[in-house]
Amino acid sequence: MASFCAYLLNPLIRWQVGRRLSGALGVSQVRAVFESTQLPGPRGVQYIAASVGAVDGEWVEAHAASGLVLFYLHGGGYVAGTPRTHRPITGGFAQRGLRVFAPEYRRPPEHPFPAAVEDGVAAYRGLLTQGIAPQSLAIAGESAGGGLALAVLLAARAAGLALPACAVLFSPWVDLTCTGETWQTNAQRDPMLRRVSAQQLARLYLKDAPPETPLASPLYADLAGLPPMLIHVGEREVLRDDATRLAERLRVVGVTAGLKIWPVVPHAWQLFPAFLPEARQSLEEAARFIRAHRRADL
Repeated sequence: MASFCAYLLNPLIRWQVGRRLSGALGVSQVRAVFESTQLPGPRGVQYIAASVGAVDGEWVEAHAASGLVLFYLHGGGYVAGTPRTHRPITGGFAQRGLRVFAPEYRRPPEHPFPAAVEDGVAAYRGLLTQGIAPQSLAIAGESAGGGLALAVLLAARAAGLALPACAVLFSPWVDLTCTGETWQTNAQRDPMLRRVSAQQLARLYLKDAPPETPLASPLYADLAGLPPMLIHVGEREVLRDDATRLAERLRVVGVTAGLKIWPVVPHAWQLFPAFLPEARQSLEEAARFIRAHRRADL
């Protein structure tokens, strides 16, 4: 059963975020929406500027670190968002015992595809070079960051790098063709995202690449051999079909894929742990999944 806070949050998101994103006329306005709605990270967490693999970002740490490292890729339609705007999520993971690195990957239109993937792989390689064992490393992201996390896994596999122990994807955007059925069936139920706006962001990100390009739309990639994944998505989201189709395709090729569909919650609800019980629960379940998949050969 959904919480009262979840029902209350939807109209607030529709008014404060969805309405403004729909009316945004350019990248600067989209970025302004994200910056103006930025929420503070939790108390008792440190945010330390750093560069890993020549990619700037920040380490997010709390005193209860367990030795597990999470490589977190933020969302924002590829054009917006920063590690700072996503501190409620990275800080929430740090509170749950994970040491988190969030890169500030390059964004379009200044740096279109595949710049974000290149930065993600460079930072991931940098973590391995620092001596972080892949058995104690996980990768995660939400929305466009979820799609990017999956693309980084694919590119790392192609480069012959050791893959992390597991992955967590929150409402991943893995199909830039925007052809999932829920782009239509949930068009009025999702308080934040609209297909026309998403297609505009996809064009900025892709530039000259076809939208079915596997590293841009990982739904169309060969997914065999990837690590176990946990996928969370909202039942009312336009991206619900991206998540359900991804889980199905992972399972077909033998990848363990847990899928949980949450009632009522808006897109990227994990950004609201100070207000929303479902955000805290999602972060806790994800952290538990990561701890459970820490491989025994450490």
